[in-house]
Amino acid sequence: MKPSHASRRIVALFLLVGAFLIAPGALLAQSLDIEAAKKEGRVVVYGSTVANVMTPIHTAFEKRYGVKVEYWRASATAIAERAIAEWRAGKPAFDVVFAINGTAALLKRENALVKFSAPAAAKFPSQFKDKDGILNAFRHTPISLLYNTELVKAADLPKGYDDLLDPKWHGKISIPDPSRHTSTAQFLWSLQKIKGDKWLDYVRALARQKPFLVESFAPLPQALVKGEAHLGITYAQYTTQVKGPLSHVVFDKIFTDSTDLALGAKVANPNAGKLYIDFLCTPEIQKIIAETGDFPLAPGIYPNVKDAEKVVANAIFMDNPSEEEFKKLQSEFRKIFLGQ
Repeated sequence: MKPSHASRRIVALFLLVGAFLIAPGALLAQSLDIEAAKKEGRVVVYGSTVANVMTPIHTAFEKRYGVKVEYWRASATAIAERAIAEWRAGKPAFDVVFAINGTAALLKRENALVKFSAPAAAKFPSQFKDKDGILNAFRHTPISLLYNTELVKAADLPKGYDDLLDPKWHGKISIPDPSRHTSTAQFLWSLQKIKGDKWLDYVRALARQKPFLVESFAPLPQALVKGEAHLGITYAQYTTQVKGPLSHVVFDKIFTDSTDLALGAKVANPNAGKLYIDFLCTPEIQKIIAETGDFPLAPGIYPNVKDAEKVVANAIFMDNPSEEEFKKLQSEFRKIFLGQ
Protein backbone atom coordinates (compact mmCIF):
# COMPACT_ATOMS: atom_id res chain seq x y z
CA MET A 1 0.00 0.00 0.00
CA LYS A 2 1.31 3.43 -0.94
CA PRO A 3 1.85 5.89 1.93
CA SER A 4 -0.71 8.67 2.16
CA HIS A 5 0.09 12.28 1.33
CA ALA A 6 -0.08 13.16 5.04
CA SER A 7 2.32 10.39 6.03
CA ARG A 8 4.78 11.49 3.36
CA ARG A 9 4.69 15.01 4.78
CA ILE A 10 5.36 13.66 8.29
CA VAL A 11 8.33 11.65 7.04
CA ALA A 12 9.69 14.68 5.23
CA LEU A 13 9.31 16.74 8.40
CA PHE A 14 11.23 14.15 10.44
CA LEU A 15 13.99 14.12 7.83
CA LEU A 16 14.24 17.89 7.94
CA VAL A 17 14.38 17.97 11.73
CA GLY A 18 16.92 15.17 11.67
CA ALA A 19 19.12 17.16 9.34
CA PHE A 20 19.23 19.99 11.85
CA LEU A 21 19.92 17.65 14.75
CA ILE A 22 22.62 15.69 12.97
CA ALA A 23 24.53 18.53 11.33
CA PRO A 24 23.52 21.93 12.73
CA GLY A 25 27.03 23.27 12.23
CA ALA A 26 27.01 22.47 8.52
CA LEU A 27 23.75 24.35 8.05
CA LEU A 28 24.51 27.29 10.30
CA ALA A 29 27.97 27.62 8.78
CA GLN A 30 26.38 28.88 5.58
CA SER A 31 24.63 31.83 7.23
CA LEU A 32 25.72 35.41 6.58
CA ASP A 33 24.53 38.25 8.79
CA ILE A 34 25.45 41.47 7.02
CA GLU A 35 23.97 43.77 9.65
CA ALA A 36 25.87 42.01 12.43
CA ALA A 37 29.05 42.31 10.38
CA LYS A 38 28.48 46.04 9.96
CA LYS A 39 28.05 46.43 13.71
CA GLU A 40 31.34 44.62 14.30
CA GLY A 41 32.87 47.21 11.99
CA ARG A 42 36.16 45.52 11.15
CA VAL A 43 37.80 42.26 10.20
CA VAL A 44 41.42 41.34 10.99
CA VAL A 45 43.00 39.27 8.24
CA TYR A 46 46.36 37.48 8.14
CA GLY A 47 47.18 36.75 4.50
CA SER A 48 50.04 35.73 2.26
CA THR A 49 49.13 37.77 -0.83
CA VAL A 50 51.09 40.97 -1.46
CA ALA A 51 49.23 44.08 -0.33
CA ASN A 52 48.98 45.79 -3.74
CA VAL A 53 47.02 42.80 -5.09
CA MET A 54 44.62 42.80 -2.12
CA THR A 55 44.09 46.58 -2.06
CA PRO A 56 41.36 46.75 -4.78
CA ILE A 57 39.57 43.80 -3.17
CA HIS A 58 39.65 45.35 0.28
CA THR A 59 38.56 48.72 -1.11
CA ALA A 60 35.54 47.07 -2.76
CA PHE A 61 34.67 45.20 0.45
CA GLU A 62 34.88 48.31 2.62
CA LYS A 63 32.85 50.36 0.15
CA ARG A 64 30.08 47.78 -0.07
CA TYR A 65 29.73 46.84 3.61
CA GLY A 66 31.37 49.65 5.58
CA VAL A 67 33.55 47.09 7.35
CA LYS A 68 37.23 48.02 7.75
CA VAL A 69 39.82 45.44 6.71
CA GLU A 70 42.96 45.33 8.85
CA TYR A 71 45.39 43.30 6.77
CA TRP A 72 48.70 41.83 7.89
CA ARG A 73 50.67 40.32 5.03
CA ALA A 74 53.51 37.87 5.57
CA SER A 75 54.96 34.68 4.12
CA ALA A 76 53.02 31.46 4.65
CA THR A 77 55.64 30.36 7.17
CA ALA A 78 55.38 33.57 9.19
CA ILE A 79 51.59 33.41 9.15
CA ALA A 80 51.59 29.85 10.48
CA GLU A 81 54.10 30.68 13.20
CA ARG A 82 52.28 33.81 14.39
CA ALA A 83 48.75 32.40 14.19
CA ILE A 84 49.69 29.15 15.95
CA ALA A 85 51.64 31.00 18.64
CA GLU A 86 48.67 33.31 19.31
CA TRP A 87 46.27 30.38 19.40
CA ARG A 88 48.39 28.37 21.83
CA ALA A 89 48.72 31.45 24.04
CA GLY A 90 44.93 31.79 24.06
CA LYS A 91 45.04 35.21 22.42
CA PRO A 92 44.33 34.85 18.68
CA ALA A 93 44.25 38.32 17.11
CA PHE A 94 43.02 37.27 13.67
CA ASP A 95 39.45 36.81 12.46
CA VAL A 96 40.38 35.33 9.10
CA VAL A 97 43.56 33.69 7.90
CA PHE A 98 44.48 32.72 4.37
CA ALA A 99 47.54 31.04 2.94
CA ILE A 100 48.40 28.03 0.85
CA ASN A 101 46.57 24.85 1.74
CA GLY A 102 49.53 23.31 3.57
CA THR A 103 49.80 26.28 5.92
CA ALA A 104 46.05 26.47 6.49
CA ALA A 105 46.05 22.73 7.20
CA LEU A 106 48.56 23.26 10.03
CA LEU A 107 46.13 25.67 11.72
CA LYS A 108 43.29 23.26 11.09
CA ARG A 109 45.18 20.52 12.92
CA GLU A 110 45.62 22.92 15.85
CA ASN A 111 41.81 23.25 16.04
CA ALA A 112 42.38 26.98 15.62
CA LEU A 113 39.77 27.24 12.87
CA VAL A 114 35.99 26.82 12.85
CA LYS A 115 33.66 25.33 10.26
CA PHE A 116 32.35 27.75 7.65
CA SER A 117 31.65 27.05 3.99
CA ALA A 118 31.23 30.13 1.80
CA PRO A 119 27.90 30.04 -0.07
CA ALA A 120 29.55 31.83 -3.03
CA ALA A 121 31.99 28.93 -3.48
CA ALA A 122 29.30 26.30 -4.04
CA LYS A 123 30.16 25.84 -7.73
CA PHE A 124 33.94 25.74 -7.34
CA PRO A 125 35.69 22.54 -8.53
CA SER A 126 35.12 19.68 -6.11
CA GLN A 127 38.83 18.81 -5.80
CA PHE A 128 39.34 22.10 -3.98
CA LYS A 129 36.60 21.47 -1.41
CA ASP A 130 37.61 20.70 2.17
CA LYS A 131 35.77 17.56 3.32
CA ASP A 132 35.41 19.04 6.80
CA GLY A 133 33.94 22.33 5.58
CA ILE A 134 36.59 24.43 7.33
CA LEU A 135 38.94 25.59 4.58
CA ASN A 136 37.60 27.68 1.70
CA ALA A 137 39.82 27.63 -1.38
CA PHE A 138 39.35 30.77 -3.47
CA ARG A 139 42.29 30.63 -5.88
CA HIS A 140 45.26 28.44 -6.73
CA THR A 141 48.90 29.35 -7.15
CA PRO A 142 50.84 27.57 -9.91
CA ILE A 143 54.59 27.51 -9.28
CA SER A 144 56.44 28.28 -12.49
CA LEU A 145 59.95 29.07 -13.68
CA LEU A 146 60.29 32.83 -14.08
CA TYR A 147 63.18 34.45 -15.90
CA ASN A 148 64.61 37.85 -16.76
CA THR A 149 63.92 38.33 -20.47
CA GLU A 150 66.92 40.67 -20.80
CA LEU A 151 69.35 38.14 -19.34
CA VAL A 152 68.07 34.86 -20.75
CA LYS A 153 67.67 34.15 -24.46
CA ALA A 154 64.57 32.24 -25.55
CA ALA A 155 66.74 29.55 -27.16
CA ASP A 156 68.49 28.89 -23.82
CA LEU A 157 65.36 28.47 -21.71
CA PRO A 158 65.03 25.24 -19.70
CA LYS A 159 62.35 22.92 -21.04
CA GLY A 160 61.99 20.90 -17.85
CA TYR A 161 63.27 20.50 -14.31
CA ASP A 162 66.32 18.49 -15.39
CA ASP A 163 67.53 21.42 -17.49
CA LEU A 164 67.97 23.47 -14.32
CA LEU A 165 70.94 21.25 -13.49
CA ASP A 166 72.86 22.40 -16.59
CA PRO A 167 76.21 23.93 -15.51
CA LYS A 168 75.36 27.15 -17.36
CA TRP A 169 72.81 27.92 -14.63
CA HIS A 170 75.31 27.57 -11.79
CA GLY A 171 74.84 30.57 -9.49
CA LYS A 172 72.07 31.98 -11.70
CA ILE A 173 69.01 30.31 -10.17
CA SER A 174 66.99 31.71 -7.28
CA ILE A 175 64.64 29.82 -4.96
CA PRO A 176 63.21 30.59 -1.52
CA ASP A 177 65.21 29.04 1.31
CA PRO A 178 63.43 25.69 1.84
CA SER A 179 64.79 25.43 5.38
CA ARG A 180 62.66 28.46 6.32
CA HIS A 181 59.94 28.66 3.66
CA THR A 182 57.32 25.93 4.05
CA SER A 183 55.89 26.38 0.54
CA THR A 184 59.27 25.70 -1.05
CA ALA A 185 59.84 22.73 1.22
CA GLN A 186 56.45 21.41 0.10
CA PHE A 187 57.32 22.06 -3.56
CA LEU A 188 60.64 20.19 -3.37
CA TRP A 189 59.01 17.32 -1.45
CA SER A 190 56.33 17.10 -4.15
CA LEU A 191 58.99 16.39 -6.77
CA GLN A 192 58.41 12.78 -5.76
CA LYS A 193 55.47 12.91 -8.17
CA ILE A 194 57.94 13.45 -11.02
CA LYS A 195 61.21 11.97 -9.77
CA GLY A 196 59.92 9.15 -7.61
CA ASP A 197 62.46 7.81 -5.10
CA LYS A 198 65.23 9.92 -6.68
CA TRP A 199 63.60 13.23 -5.77
CA LEU A 200 66.08 13.95 -2.97
CA ASP A 201 69.01 13.28 -5.32
CA TYR A 202 67.55 15.93 -7.60
CA VAL A 203 67.25 18.38 -4.69
CA ARG A 204 70.91 17.80 -3.79
CA ALA A 205 71.91 18.40 -7.41
CA LEU A 206 69.88 21.62 -7.43
CA ALA A 207 71.64 22.75 -4.25
CA ARG A 208 75.01 22.18 -5.96
CA GLN A 209 73.94 24.81 -8.47
CA LYS A 210 74.39 27.30 -5.60
CA PRO A 211 71.00 29.00 -5.94
CA PHE A 212 70.46 32.51 -4.64
CA LEU A 213 68.22 31.98 -1.62
CA VAL A 214 65.48 34.46 -0.72
CA GLU A 215 62.94 34.55 2.12
CA SER A 216 59.83 33.49 0.19
CA PHE A 217 58.19 33.49 -3.23
CA ALA A 218 57.23 37.19 -3.04
CA PRO A 219 60.72 38.82 -3.17
CA LEU A 220 62.08 36.41 -5.79
CA PRO A 221 60.82 38.33 -8.88
CA GLN A 222 62.63 41.45 -7.68
CA ALA A 223 65.84 39.42 -7.42
CA LEU A 224 65.37 38.54 -11.08
CA VAL A 225 64.62 42.13 -12.07
CA LYS A 226 67.77 43.30 -10.25
CA GLY A 227 69.85 40.64 -11.98
CA GLU A 228 70.75 38.85 -8.73
CA ALA A 229 69.62 35.71 -10.55
CA HIS A 230 68.61 34.98 -14.13
CA LEU A 231 65.75 32.59 -13.43
CA GLY A 232 63.90 31.34 -10.39
CA ILE A 233 61.10 29.22 -9.01
CA THR A 234 58.09 31.20 -7.83
CA TYR A 235 54.43 31.91 -8.60
CA ALA A 236 53.42 32.33 -12.25
CA GLN A 237 51.22 35.34 -11.48
CA TYR A 238 54.22 37.45 -10.54
CA THR A 239 54.99 37.85 -14.26
CA THR A 240 52.15 40.38 -14.38
CA GLN A 241 52.15 41.58 -10.78
CA VAL A 242 55.78 42.71 -10.65
CA LYS A 243 57.11 45.39 -12.97
CA GLY A 244 60.17 44.43 -14.94
CA PRO A 245 61.44 42.22 -17.79
CA LEU A 246 59.79 39.02 -16.58
CA SER A 247 58.23 36.03 -18.27
CA HIS A 248 57.88 32.35 -17.43
CA VAL A 249 58.34 28.88 -18.84
CA VAL A 250 55.37 26.51 -18.87
CA PHE A 251 56.69 23.03 -18.08
CA ASP A 252 54.59 19.98 -18.95
CA LYS A 253 53.99 19.49 -15.23
CA ILE A 254 53.41 22.49 -12.97
CA PHE A 255 52.89 22.18 -9.24
CA THR A 256 50.10 24.22 -7.74
CA ASP A 257 48.34 24.60 -4.43
CA SER A 258 45.10 26.21 -3.39
CA THR A 259 45.01 29.31 -1.24
CA ASP A 260 42.49 28.74 1.53
CA LEU A 261 40.46 31.13 3.62
CA ALA A 262 39.35 30.13 7.09
CA LEU A 263 37.57 31.63 10.07
CA GLY A 264 39.31 31.58 13.43
CA ALA A 265 37.75 29.47 16.19
CA LYS A 266 37.84 32.32 18.74
CA VAL A 267 37.40 35.61 16.96
CA ALA A 268 36.17 39.07 17.83
CA ASN A 269 34.38 39.62 14.53
CA PRO A 270 32.88 36.32 13.36
CA ASN A 271 30.19 37.83 11.12
CA ALA A 272 32.61 40.20 9.41
CA GLY A 273 34.97 37.25 9.00
CA LYS A 274 32.33 35.12 7.28
CA LEU A 275 31.32 38.01 5.05
CA TYR A 276 34.96 38.57 4.04
CA ILE A 277 35.49 34.90 3.18
CA ASP A 278 32.33 34.74 1.09
CA PHE A 279 33.14 38.04 -0.64
CA LEU A 280 36.41 36.68 -2.03
CA CYS A 281 34.53 33.76 -3.57
CA THR A 282 31.93 35.85 -5.43
CA PRO A 283 32.13 36.06 -9.26
CA GLU A 284 32.77 39.80 -8.98
CA ILE A 285 35.90 39.33 -6.88
CA GLN A 286 36.99 36.21 -8.74
CA LYS A 287 37.17 38.40 -11.85
CA ILE A 288 39.21 41.00 -9.95
CA ILE A 289 41.52 38.22 -8.77
CA ALA A 290 42.03 37.21 -12.39
CA GLU A 291 42.64 40.81 -13.44
CA THR A 292 45.43 41.08 -10.88
CA GLY A 293 47.14 38.05 -12.40
CA ASP A 294 46.06 35.42 -9.87
CA PHE A 295 44.35 32.16 -10.81
CA PRO A 296 40.77 32.14 -9.43
CA LEU A 297 38.63 29.04 -8.90
CA ALA A 298 35.41 30.23 -10.51
CA PRO A 299 34.98 28.12 -13.65
CA GLY A 300 35.99 29.75 -16.94
CA ILE A 301 37.84 32.73 -15.43
CA TYR A 302 41.55 33.01 -16.28
CA PRO A 303 44.16 35.64 -15.37
CA ASN A 304 46.07 37.81 -17.82
CA VAL A 305 49.10 35.55 -17.54
CA LYS A 306 50.85 34.20 -20.62
CA ASP A 307 49.55 30.71 -21.48
CA ALA A 308 47.22 30.76 -18.47
CA GLU A 309 44.96 28.03 -19.84
CA LYS A 310 48.00 25.82 -20.51
CA VAL A 311 49.23 26.44 -16.96
CA VAL A 312 45.89 25.27 -15.55
CA ALA A 313 45.83 22.26 -17.89
CA ASN A 314 49.35 21.19 -16.79
CA ALA A 315 48.75 21.75 -13.08
CA ILE A 316 49.51 19.01 -10.53
CA PHE A 317 48.32 19.55 -6.97
CA MET A 318 50.87 19.23 -4.22
CA ASP A 319 50.38 17.01 -1.19
CA ASN A 320 50.59 18.37 2.34
CA PRO A 321 53.34 17.12 4.65
CA SER A 322 52.38 16.84 8.29
CA GLU A 323 53.87 19.25 10.83
CA GLU A 324 56.44 16.61 11.81
CA GLU A 325 57.28 15.96 8.16
CA PHE A 326 57.75 19.70 7.62
CA LYS A 327 60.21 19.83 10.51
CA LYS A 328 62.19 16.89 9.11
CA LEU A 329 62.18 18.38 5.62
CA GLN A 330 63.39 21.76 6.79
CA SER A 331 66.14 20.16 8.86
CA GLU A 332 67.25 18.11 5.85
CA PHE A 333 67.13 21.11 3.54
CA ARG A 334 69.18 23.15 6.03
CA LYS A 335 71.96 20.58 5.66
CA ILE A 336 71.63 20.36 1.89
CA PHE A 337 71.42 24.07 1.04
CA LEU A 338 73.21 25.70 3.98
CA GLY A 339 75.54 22.97 5.19
CA GLN A 340 74.23 23.32 8.74
